[in-house]
Amino acid sequence: MENTSENRQKNQALIPSKHISIGLLAHVDAGKTTLAESLLFHTGSIRKMGRVDHQDAFLDTNEMERARGITIFSKQAVFKLKDKEITLLDTPGHVDFSAEMERTLQVLDYGILIISGPDGVQGHVETLWRLLKQYQIPTVLFVNKMDQEGTEKEKILDQLKKRLHEHCIDFSQDRDREEFLEEAAMCGEPALEEYLETGNISQKKLGDMVKNRELFPCFFGSALKSQGITEFLEGLENLLECPSYSESFGAKVYKISRDDKGTRLTHMKITGGSLKVKQLLSGEGWEEKADQIRIYDGQSFQTVEEAGAGCVCAVTGLTKTWSGEGLGEETASAPPVLTPVLTYEIRLPQGTDVHGMLIRLRQLEEEIPELQILWNEQLGEIHAQVMGKVQIEILQQMILERFGIEVEFGSGNIVYKETIKEPVEGIGHFEPLRHYAEVHLLLEPLERGAGLIFAADCSEDVLDRNWQRLILTHLEEKHHLGVLTGSEITDMKITLIAGRAHLKHTEGGDFRQATYRAVRQGLRKAESILLEPVYEYSLEVPQDTVGRAMADIQRMSGTFSTPDIQGAYAFLTGTAPVSEMRDYQREVTAYTRGRGHLSFVLKGYEPCHNSQEIIEAAAYDPEGDLENPTGSVFCSHGAGFNVPWDQVEEYAHIDTGFGKEEEPEMEIQSAPAPSFEEIRLTQQELEEIFVRTYGPIKRPRYNQEEDFAVKKAPEKTRRYKKQEPEKEYLLVDGYNIIFAWEDLQELAKVNIEGARNKLMDMLCNYQGYKKCTLILVFDAYKVEGGQGEVQKYHNIYVVYTKEAETADQYIEKTVHEIGRKYHVTVATSDALEQVIIMGQGAARLSARNLREEIQMMNQEIRNHYLEKTKKSGSYLFESLPEHMTDFMEDVRLGKKNFEDLGKKS
Repeated sequence: MENTSENRQKNQALIPSKHISIGLLAHVDAGKTTLAESLLFHTGSIRKMGRVDHQDAFLDTNEMERARGITIFSKQAVFKLKDKEITLLDTPGHVDFSAEMERTLQVLDYGILIISGPDGVQGHVETLWRLLKQYQIPTVLFVNKMDQEGTEKEKILDQLKKRLHEHCIDFSQDRDREEFLEEAAMCGEPALEEYLETGNISQKKLGDMVKNRELFPCFFGSALKSQGITEFLEGLENLLECPSYSESFGAKVYKISRDDKGTRLTHMKITGGSLKVKQLLSGEGWEEKADQIRIYDGQSFQTVEEAGAGCVCAVTGLTKTWSGEGLGEETASAPPVLTPVLTYEIRLPQGTDVHGMLIRLRQLEEEIPELQILWNEQLGEIHAQVMGKVQIEILQQMILERFGIEVEFGSGNIVYKETIKEPVEGIGHFEPLRHYAEVHLLLEPLERGAGLIFAADCSEDVLDRNWQRLILTHLEEKHHLGVLTGSEITDMKITLIAGRAHLKHTEGGDFRQATYRAVRQGLRKAESILLEPVYEYSLEVPQDTVGRAMADIQRMSGTFSTPDIQGAYAFLTGTAPVSEMRDYQREVTAYTRGRGHLSFVLKGYEPCHNSQEIIEAAAYDPEGDLENPTGSVFCSHGAGFNVPWDQVEEYAHIDTGFGKEEEPEMEIQSAPAPSFEEIRLTQQELEEIFVRTYGPIKRPRYNQEEDFAVKKAPEKTRRYKKQEPEKEYLLVDGYNIIFAWEDLQELAKVNIEGARNKLMDMLCNYQGYKKCTLILVFDAYKVEGGQGEVQKYHNIYVVYTKEAETADQYIEKTVHEIGRKYHVTVATSDALEQVIIMGQGAARLSARNLREEIQMMNQEIRNHYLEKTKKSGSYLFESLPEHMTDFMEDVRLGKKNFEDLGKKS
């Protein structure tokens, strides 16, 4: 608990801090926000206690929260406990917003878990407890609503010990001191030793035990009536310890939001050093300055020039940050535990700009990452993952208020996942003309809930470290889809075991393609398993209906333990598929006449109980999914050709030997060979045949490792004329070109997106030929609220301008910034634009000239292919020296035999 960083050097000096961040967690309606009000009031931070039902609570700053009486977004307040500066983070209690709660756990030093006295330990409370354990957050418990009739302290304590932890200890001041010390001493050996030696346990020792999660103090009271609050605050003051931090800067981003003016806020905790205004921050692929540092207290905030270690603040000026990101020495967080299990179609009103709306929803996704906004190309639909019905209602209202569009959500579908049964090797090869990359991955199944783990076990002598890092980056950047239903894969370890690059022709994008194809090829070879989400439930029904409940659970393919009979009620616990149980509460209410109660939490993913039915209903064709190809691209005679997934191993350039028994050398000779045309022997194999039959042959030695250099030898003379990478830029005005080229103009009349995609594909080929940095710019200035977007499309960059910015303006700005440093060309037929960019030092290229260059490029590639085809019509002789090629051709035609070779030598 020293701090939230996971990568601090142990021998580095640590500096104590006065800041402590505490999170409030609870099941909905346990009185969490009311407790926050009471704590703030009794520490003098607010003058008057607000109430949730009066819609004036200090931390309910959003109108939707006030109207519904629930916390939707995590909030921050500050107060002091003597010399300790406390940052209080109020988190949502409703299960639909539990992902927002989990994000806040990343920055907590301590957690306060509120239990409702009348309700006891509910299902969601156990989920919160497991999360606190997973994030290793020291926890103090406050049992609220003890003023209500029927609440018994001893009964609740017994429940806490049984269902949470046996070291939940009553810290009430009216408790017998000796009894308390004896119970606390049993929670840890150091405390026991101190108690046996001195007859007492110091506050420092108790605080250490809390910090190490060996002891969980329990306090009792009523937040609404301020009962037990003073005692609780005194307990916090005595037990909580301020963390220490490193001198080096580090910060953990836990939330992205926007203020009333639309300003993007990056909420973070400083976990080392300090952050100053205008300090330069950087992440993967970005570098920006912190414009303003805000310390929020409810709805208001105070700006500061510097935020020290332990401080929780919001920073403006950062546009690329994301929730869970680590800055400075801080590492990124692991994927969240709580994720949605339902996916919904977002239905837009007729006439809505789908592309513009997709950009806006991605902005919303920054703030609510679990949405995972997805554009389904085949169906032409926008899909989002949602936790439940309440979150859907909130999202509808947020989209209406922020974007002015009323959207509807379709019926929810279960989010399935896929994994594999046994280890398998996946091979991906990408080798169109002037490109090369091959990747070999080992896919291994992991235990349920492990997620995806990526690793490398490849020698740097085989593949350079930089290429290995790039491959791991490509593995992490994409949601890889399975081959059964097209669902996301999980519970696998994917290890890079081999790979190959070409010194001249390999580019970064080549390994992206090879990596993606290797994953898919491995999944096609493997025996895949469909996984479905499973609830862990607790069902309370009258005794006379327990039989009906057990029969229902069996029908739902669920499990249950022996019924626990308590008075007139029976309690059932177990697991059941989400698809079967999600609407079961209505049935329970009906057959128990309102006396039954069902609660459940997501346990995780298990093998699907009706997988064949789901697979058939999905009708997913992995070979028809062109966005996620399973095959590879190889090169022959100067042109690329596709190889299906089940034949990739035959063509692969690397043999890792995975899954193969050791075979006798030269086993290929024992296989029947009807004709030379059907044999594809390597240079080494040919040499071994000749040496074994006729002895050593005197001829120029050929090195197989120079395979590509030999084939492409004529190009080596141009090597030194090649321009340096990224020194030449080509900016293309997208819509200007589309409406200047007749074929694209006609296509645009039918489908503007089709025209865009066709232009993008043509320019990808052109960039591969020219080797320049190509930026394609499209106008999006009419998209209301558009923030602009830059996408990497294969080997080119595609820019969509922000609201009120035209493509001309963007190009002029870019040329002004780089025109004097690099060779910049702008492709447009706008005469005024040509004059302006020439004044900035850039060259101009008309739409007609660009089209001619692309046509010339296509013709040159075709001529190169035809020339290569004429030179060799046989795979067998393609790599041999010229005199051996002629000799072997005469042997094939029957003009000579191998004895003639012996005569020559």
